[in-house]
Amino acid sequence: MRAGEFIDILAADFYAGVPDSLLKPFCDCLYGRYGTDPSHHVIAANEGNAAALAAGYYLATGKPAAVYMQNSGEGNIINPLASLLNEKVYGIPVVFIIGWRGEPGVKDEPQHIYQGEVTLKLMEDMGVRSFVIDADTEPEEFKKLHEKNREALEQGHCAAYVIRKGALLPEGAAEYTDIAALRREKVIEKIARAAYGDVIVSTTGKISRELFEVRERNGETHAGDFLCVGSMGHASSIALGIAIQKPERRIWCIDGDGAFLMHMGSAAVIGAAAPANLIHIVLNNGAHETVGGMPTAAGTADLPGIALSCGYRRVLRAENEKEADEVLEYLRGAGELSFCEIRCALGSRSDLGRPTTTAMENRDMFMEGLGTDDPNGCPIA
Repeated sequence: MRAGEFIDILAADFYAGVPDSLLKPFCDCLYGRYGTDPSHHVIAANEGNAAALAAGYYLATGKPAAVYMQNSGEGNIINPLASLLNEKVYGIPVVFIIGWRGEPGVKDEPQHIYQGEVTLKLMEDMGVRSFVIDADTEPEEFKKLHEKNREALEQGHCAAYVIRKGALLPEGAAEYTDIAALRREKVIEKIARAAYGDVIVSTTGKISRELFEVRERNGETHAGDFLCVGSMGHASSIALGIAIQKPERRIWCIDGDGAFLMHMGSAAVIGAAAPANLIHIVLNNGAHETVGGMPTAAGTADLPGIALSCGYRRVLRAENEKEADEVLEYLRGAGELSFCEIRCALGSRSDLGRPTTTAMENRDMFMEGLGTDDPNGCPIA
């Protein structure tokens, strides 16, 4: 079934969500139709945010909205599902469109394996009827299914369409625009050099993949890097937990704009704790690039202003290579809680690989490295 046919049959007038790679044909088609016109489409900070937007839409119009996401976002919708949407509370209907990463029997990355196993069960436990859409699902078959689900939606129930890999066919790639020219992998090379001898916590997606390959190219170990391959939006909190317990070590967090927005409240917690040994860098390309390229709200947001208001002591921004070099040199000697936004372009190498170590191996190497003078062979600065 083509993504456009799927959207036509859904016939929703409002969509909110967080992009997913398995849903890329759907996301591209949706963006092609509506862009980011907030009356029809909002790319949310997180999935719970999207569910709340859908609730607001229903309260204003009496019509159910559609919320799209990767199955990793199910955790973020459990609270609004249980305490807002459920028929024992407000009985607000929502149609969920969920990309099924880590489906049992389908090879995937380690962070998706357990989530894939419990995807359908979580929806069942939350009282949401789920229907699997695969490559064999014909438009007419889906149309009949959705017509039946309309009755449940009218009675205040939610429904979920769980999308298998390859179930939706593209209608043409969407065009996403750059907010800067600096290549992200080049910036990560610069950060790795500036942070040599220190500890790095990197966010999920291509940032961690590129950091891993930078270390490989440089012949360095990975013992100083914690690659947050899952749990999007929590890398900065992990870095804070380490920084508080290891005040003698300098901790760098390499974050993405989508991840920073997803749980932005952590910035206030970091500012309140104010560890002098934490450097928080957000690589902002204004997009959910790892899962397809749909824009984030960070393209127009004042991230340094947010950090300053949250209590970060030193706040910086770089928009080109020269400025990036200058701020990274400064940050190494800052000696106080610091934040830096570095604006980057979309895009990565077509041959970009994935970490060859397991998540458990990364954990063990990292924890062992924290106990040494320096995991990369330099004394503590």
